[in-house]
Amino acid sequence: MSSSAFLIGGGWDRAEVYVPFLRAAGTDGPPRIGCLVLDEGDGDAQFARWATALRRAGRCTPVPLLVPLGGRFEPEAALAGIDGLLVCGGLTPAYQDALAGCLERLPELLAARGVPYAGFSAGAALAARRAVVGGWLVDGVPVCPEETGEDLAEVEVRAGLGLVPFAVDVHAAQWGTLARLVAAVGRGEVPYGVAVDENTLLTVTAGEARVSGAGRVHVVRPTADGDAVVRSHRAGDGFPVA
Repeated sequence: MSSSAFLIGGGWDRAEVYVPFLRAAGTDGPPRIGCLVLDEGDGDAQFARWATALRRAGRCTPVPLLVPLGGRFEPEAALAGIDGLLVCGGLTPAYQDALAGCLERLPELLAARGVPYAGFSAGAALAARRAVVGGWLVDGVPVCPEETGEDLAEVEVRAGLGLVPFAVDVHAAQWGTLARLVAAVGRGEVPYGVAVDENTLLTVTAGEARVSGAGRVHVVRPTADGDAVVRSHRAGDGFPVA
């Protein structure tokens, strides 16, 4: 696990959700923030959105790390001179494909170089060891809106980066994805999970998670009889990370 991970549930209304990440990446000058963006033909425009949000949050130098759709991210060269890595949002299964070749190498590099990780939406989901990448059906039964399925039908769990031990779902209150995470936990596909609202940050460091921002983080844990229980945390709350 890297020294710190910053998980943002989506949304564009609160620049302050990036502030703890920028602080962790801080150097004597403005930190250089690598922005990993899946380029579906509009990569430059998408990078500009995150660059604007980061600059609103504080002094920094955003650096585009564009990966074409179907391409693979090569972290050794990309992270040269980078003080913090932000994995941005978009189609989560496609981001997982882009990172599939470095799921072990990337966390090791981040830890070795002391580079903090931030994930926005898809990037937050992929911080997990077992990542919920999309889907809206469980055995053909709807558990969340079809438009949240990320081009997948059945809920799908894939290998993630392992920066945090729990699964992550995003846009929880806004997209209704909490039920998808409950289904994944209840079926034993992930050990436990957190669903993060938009404009909300979950900071994970030194075995503890802390909530900040406008919304809530919903922690989903399995029960002995195969069900799942949910506890919601507001800004200022913290909980231990198993």
